[in-house]
Amino acid sequence: MCDVRTRCGWCTSDDLYIAYHDREWGVPVHDDKKLFEFLVLESAQAGLSWRTILGKRSGYRRLFADFDPQAVARFGDADLERLVLDPAIVRNRAKIKATVQNARAFLQVQERHGSFAKWQWDWVDGRPLVNHWHSLKDLPASTDLSDRMAKELKKLGFSFLGSTVVYAHLQATGVVNDHLVSCFRHRELV
Repeated sequence: MCDVRTRCGWCTSDDLYIAYHDREWGVPVHDDKKLFEFLVLESAQAGLSWRTILGKRSGYRRLFADFDPQAVARFGDADLERLVLDPAIVRNRAKIKATVQNARAFLQVQERHGSFAKWQWDWVDGRPLVNHWHSLKDLPASTDLSDRMAKELKKLGFSFLGSTVVYAHLQATGVVNDHLVSCFRHRELV
């Protein structure tokens, strides 16, 4: 039987995109390990397609200690050299170094706030922001919220997380519901 549900226009022809859209994108995430995973993947995606990153997700999971920020924070120069040679991930030295740096900053946020999830969700008083977009062209690349959050993340020692990347992270982790109103997931996530 053919799936005829209406989806956001960016995921209509690729099975990996469709599965990600239907099961993950926009679902509120309150688990720190999962939030760290999305930060790693979103920062790796900067300048690339999300499809590229989804295709390398299992490589990231394997090479970055199943997205354990404590383990990644301990990575040293030898790990960096090993990772930069592995085609299972995006082999950008600056992005890989940023991932280790971000793991360390992530742990500091956890220590100060009890969890990264608490820190992140406090920006929206614990409730997702629900937008009502009718067309993909209406979706912003960044917002005042992502601008402010990116600025704060930078102060906290994070890198490769500018406003556009932060907004993608907020969308992915359900802080912002940017499913189009015509999409079946918009109603399910309200």
